[in-house]
Amino acid sequence: MKSTKNSLSEKLIINRYLKKLNFKNKGTFNFENDGAYLDLISKNYKLTVTTDHISEDIDFFSNDDPKSIAQKITTVNLSDIFAMGAVPHSYLLNLHLPNYINENWLNSFSNQLKKIQNKYGFYLLGGDLSKSNKLIVSSTFFGSIKKKLEIFQNKFNLYDDILITGNIGESKIGLEILKKKISSNINLNQYFIKKYLYPIPCKLGPLIANHVNSMKDISDGLIGDLTDMLNDKYGALINVNTIPLSVKTKIILNNKNNFRLEDLLNAGDDYGLIIISSQKNRNKIFNIANKNNVKISCVGKIINEKGIYFDSHLDMKNMKKFDHFS
Repeated sequence: MKSTKNSLSEKLIINRYLKKLNFKNKGTFNFENDGAYLDLISKNYKLTVTTDHISEDIDFFSNDDPKSIAQKITTVNLSDIFAMGAVPHSYLLNLHLPNYINENWLNSFSNQLKKIQNKYGFYLLGGDLSKSNKLIVSSTFFGSIKKKLEIFQNKFNLYDDILITGNIGESKIGLEILKKKISSNINLNQYFIKKYLYPIPCKLGPLIANHVNSMKDISDGLIGDLTDMLNDKYGALINVNTIPLSVKTKIILNNKNNFRLEDLLNAGDDYGLIIISSQKNRNKIFNIANKNNVKISCVGKIINEKGIYFDSHLDMKNMKKFDHFS
């Protein structure tokens, strides 16, 4: 049944679209309490927690597929969980819904959430619903990690490797295509738009957690996130030729689009991992990545001189760190 704008209620949304996401876990009280509880995973594990939100006209467009919005809110949080070396456990979901949201939208959105939950093995613990002028989706994710394991973002040593998973800049190109700032053939357009609409977190983090010094997800751009990791204590020397770019991205860069590699180095929403580790662990990490079909590249090393340096000339004058408030 197609819903009208005024037919939605909190009870209907919970019963029809959200209860199926709690996977009947006892601690959720089947969403019939105002709170929930988390069972202790085991005495050898601890919970990790992260929270994030996405907003209409900032992180997505109002006419974006609800499946894409479900993908984005889970990816931004799962990416942080994986970067901590943890695996997802459960999450809270808050929906601020404008009048244009109807049952068709909620059905598509909740089905995509269920699909992602089944893929990564976590469930909906609870949350909140409210009305809003614009769509805002926020969530808090809980993960589990061995008690003795701690992954910091800025704990490493001089000459450690700097590794990156996945490819850089594909989401950015997709956004620029949607904004009609880049033109290409229809197959390339569809490829990059999908990368923007349906980002995928890199789940390698927990598998290599014992072999790394630091990890961070690439959500605010390679340069911005690496700068945060360096924390004004050390520097990084980057080999430009090893920066991971897909064949399709190279086609875009080679076309006369006035689009350069520099434009991709601080593009957000890639959701790969920046990994800093001892050179002696390089082969172990690469072997684990290869066994799990994760692309990984060694792009540089930690140096004494503060800042980020490249082994060939790049025009960095106008490059600014990604900022959610700019």
